[in-house]
Order: sequence, then C-alpha cells, then structure tokens
Amino acid sequence: MLFDIIISSRIASISLFRWDSVPFCRHNMCYLCRQLRDQLKRGCLGARNMWIALAGTLMVIYNTLAPITGQYTPTWDSLDSRPLPTWYDESKIGIFVHWGVFSVPALHGSNFWKFWHDSKPGDFYYEFMKKNYREDWTYADFASQFTAELFDPKQWADLFEDAGAKYVVLITKHHEGFCNWNTNYSFNWNAMQVGPKRDLVAEVSKAVRGAGLHLGLYHSLYEWFNPLYLLDKGSGYRSQLFVKGKTIPELYELVNTYRPDLIWSDGNNEASDDYFDSKEFLTWLYNDSPVKDQVVVNDRWGNTTNCKHGGYLTCDDRYNPKVLQARKWENCDSVQKTAWGYRRDDDLRDYKPIHDIISTMAQTISCGGNYLLNVGPTHDGRILPIFEERLRQMGAWLKVNGEAIYASSPWRYQNDTVSGNVWYTKKKSNSSITGYSIYAFVLDWPLNNKLTLGAPIATPAIEITMLGYSQNGKNLQYDLRKNDLGIMVYFPYIPPNELPSFYAWVLKLDNVANV
Repeated sequence: MLFDIIISSRIASISLFRWDSVPFCRHNMCYLCRQLRDQLKRGCLGARNMWIALAGTLMVIYNTLAPITGQYTPTWDSLDSRPLPTWYDESKIGIFVHWGVFSVPALHGSNFWKFWHDSKPGDFYYEFMKKNYREDWTYADFASQFTAELFDPKQWADLFEDAGAKYVVLITKHHEGFCNWNTNYSFNWNAMQVGPKRDLVAEVSKAVRGAGLHLGLYHSLYEWFNPLYLLDKGSGYRSQLFVKGKTIPELYELVNTYRPDLIWSDGNNEASDDYFDSKEFLTWLYNDSPVKDQVVVNDRWGNTTNCKHGGYLTCDDRYNPKVLQARKWENCDSVQKTAWGYRRDDDLRDYKPIHDIISTMAQTISCGGNYLLNVGPTHDGRILPIFEERLRQMGAWLKVNGEAIYASSPWRYQNDTVSGNVWYTKKKSNSSITGYSIYAFVLDWPLNNKLTLGAPIATPAIEITMLGYSQNGKNLQYDLRKNDLGIMVYFPYIPPNELPSFYAWVLKLDNVANV
C-alpha cells in the first residue's frame, strides 16, 4: 500500500493529491488507509488533511531515500559545481513583488505580523491594533480583506516589461505562511480558499511568460508561528514535522505546477540546511525536475549557506559590495528605502529617487551582480503610481542605455581610478578592433563638461560616443593627459530637451588598449 502511494507521488504532479482523486493501491489496505478512504468518501475534511500530510510526507521520504542517479549528489561541493544557466547573468534586471496578507494592514511591510506579535503595551504596533481593531482580532482575520479585486496580471507584466526587467520574482509564501497559490499543503490559509479566491501565482506566471519574461518564485522555508515548525524548533530541530509535511512538499508542488525559471528561497536564518533537507531538494531539482536545465536558485537554504552555497549569492538584503565578487550575485533592492511591501504610512521621503536607483544598478552590474528591484502592490492588487513612476523611469533609461547593461560583463576596473562616480562594464562588440566595447556609467554630469577617465588606456584609434546622442555621426572630443594621467573627455553642451537620458549617462569607448 505505502509503496504504491510513494510511487504515485514520485511520478505524478503533486496537484493530483486532492480529496476526490486519491490513488489507493490494488492491495489490501492497512487499517489507516481504509479509514481514510471511508471518511474521504463522506467528505470528511479531517481525513482530507490527513491524506494530504501523508502523501506529501511519503513523497519527500521517497525523494530523500531514492538512489541518486543523476549528475549531482546532495553535497554542497557537488551542487555548487553546477554551471549557472546563462539566461540569468545575461538578464541583469529583475522585478521583486512582495504581496500577501501583509498588504492588508500595510504597516512595516511584509514583517508586520512578527512585529505586532512581539510588541508590548506602549509599543507602536500594540497600541495601533488596540486602538483600531476589536480586542479579539487576529492576524488571520486580515486574510478575508486580501481581496485583489483590482489585480490585472497582464497590466503588471506589461509594466515590468516596460521597466526593462527580464525576470520577475513573485512572493508565493512569506514568513506568515499564507500561500498565494492553489496548494494542497495549507488548508484555508491560501489565496484560493480565503481572500482573493484566485490562484495568484498561476495568473502572474501566465502573464509574465506572455510578456516574454522569466518567472521566479519566492518561497519562505520557515513560518514564524506554524505549530509544526514551533514543535521542530522546540526539539532543537531534531524533528522535521514541518519540513516533511509542509515546506518541502510545497517546493515540489511549486516546481511541478508552475515550472519556474528561478527559485528565490528565504526564511533560512534560524535552522540549518540539514534540517530543511535543502541539499536533497536541490539534488532532485538539478537532476530530475521538469526545470532541471534552466532553473536558477539563490543561496538562502540554511543558516550557514548565505554568501557561500547555491546557484548565485544574495548574502544580505540590499547587498551592494561595490567591488567585484568571485561568484555571481544579486542585489535585491527596493523602491522603498527600508520596507518590503506596500505601507500605508509611507510618505515621499520613504521612496528612493530614481537617480539613487540608477546609481545602485550601475554599481551592481559593474561588479558582476544582477539588480532585483522590489515593488509592493496594495491588498486590492494595484501598483501605486509612485512605484509605477520609478519603474517607467528606469525603463526609459534602459531603453537608451541597456546596451551597456544586458549581457555585459565586468571590466578589469569596476570604478574609475580618477573620477569616483564612474563605473564600467564591457561587452563583445563588432564596432571595436579589440572585439570589446567598454562602457562608462557617469552618474553625475561633469563640472564644466569635462570628465577625466583614469582607467582606460587610449589607442590612436580610440572612439568615444554617448549612448543615445549623435553629433552628426561625430565622436566626443577628448585629450590625452600628460604622464599617462588618463583621458579628458569633453561632454557636449546639450539643451535639456535634447538630453539622451536623465539621471546618468553612458559613454561607449571603442578601441581601448586595456580591454
């Protein structure tokens, strides 16, 4: 009996495990299974939940115990040896979307429940809830107000494409545990059964792919207040009730159902990757999953894996080292200065100006990273004008200067040796006799229109242009400074209405000696 269930869970999508289509075996059933069958036929929700937990647990056990037959084994040495699929490095720009039940109270962003739960009399969150909500109000009561009635996934996807993004990472489940998809592993705490009554992950997936973008799914390994997780935590993580019955089955379900190009794991700071069975899941993902050839993952798989293991490194939120890194990395940033997710109490000073966003992007790309910029929709599914404006400003800049961003690579210098607010990338090019063009991101218009570049070494054939600007086909004028002190580039006097872009400008240097 159990063997047949395990095999069924191995070869079938997890979405098959619904109360009305349970794959019992041909053999005589054990007492438990007979009871489950009889109660399922009577529509017993308790039996349904028992079956879901049993099926999910057996599937995880099978994937854990089954012989490893693929290229990768459940060790970090093996998993870290997997080459990163090229689409990710070439994409450079992504959009992060923090959206969930936390979008209803919309205070502090995605961590509101934790702050409220831990607050004491006199603290802001305690007093706010006491003043504005009835005494017996619980966090679960917010779920019915997560309505998404104005949510238009195509509108979102069109905006993200216009912003210049090449991939989108959507929150499927944050640390609160609420699932934005039609899951079998979170009864009555998911978007199909309460709140929107819609599979939000399915709708975003379809729209994002329809816009030609790669799909990324964020998933929190842990849940602050899940009773099973708290039991495991109380045991010193010697038990794995939560892992085997909840969080890892969710990951299998997400992969089998939505086929993501990227899995953005989080919620790893309290327990080890051994507790979370992270290496076993990644081994299946890389060897046997339906996305094994194109999927990309980050580094948040246990409390010792950040900045060490995984497909690429995130290290920390808003990580921007401003120096070249040995491995591929990503800067997950936000339009908001401190929050992840929409906040009702934000004002204009809580949002980054577009110059700051473009500057951080240029620094990140110059040092070999990808730039993932977050927005926070409202409970009803709107992306507010302040978020939209920043995204469209970024997109307008990338339409002019994207040549220096997409599919680029770090140059031998990331930051100029003389002008500190200049950053570099390089890219294969047919316009240069060296085979490479060098791009200089100038984050501030130079004083008196004169910019000194100390890093590039000129050849007699050097050509310098500004992306998006043409002086009747002529290059920008320059002088070679004495004693090898660099190149003095003369910026043209351009009327404001004729500037090729705002916020930052990109020079293209061809025929540089030190490519």
